Amino acid sequence: MNTPMSLDPETYAYLRSLAARVLGPGQHTLQPTGLLHEAWARLAGRERAYADQQHFLRTAAKAMRHILVDRARARNAEKRGGGAVPTTLSGIGDDPRERLDVVELDRALTALEEVNESAAQIVLMRTFGGLTIEETADALGLSTGTVKRHWRFARAWLLQRMGEDAD
Repeated sequence: MNTPMSLDPETYAYLRSLAARVLGPGQHTLQPTGLLHEAWARLAGRERAYADQQHFLRTAAKAMRHILVDRARARNAEKRGGGAVPTTLSGIGDDPRERLDVVELDRALTALEEVNESAAQIVLMRTFGGLTIEETADALGLSTGTVKRHWRFARAWLLQRMGEDAD
């Protein structure tokens, strides 16, 4: 299998594993390799230098988020408003298999960014970057305790916000 453009094999393998974690088993028509290649195409098209590996991972997670949201919006448009596109984004609800609407989650996450940018970054890294608490702490330069606190707040805030939007 060829890696996209000049992405080194180790980074490619790591990002592919992140894409697989983000997508989960059998939840999307998009495969992990497809998500990775689409994200890389968006990243490679930019004339941008990354400060470090963590900066690159944050940017890749954002790209994956936008790809999944764009695909969900397109499916909703095809159905002419025929309902939410459910997806599993690990760790948001109490049950990691809980199905959430990725467009609704994106709207709530955008609102969270205005309330608590750190918590929103943690959600981005955990859900769209597929990182663990420890990996998120390392990527954002925070302690695991801080990530856990912000994660608890963000989960509660997002679930409440998404519940309000459903009403």
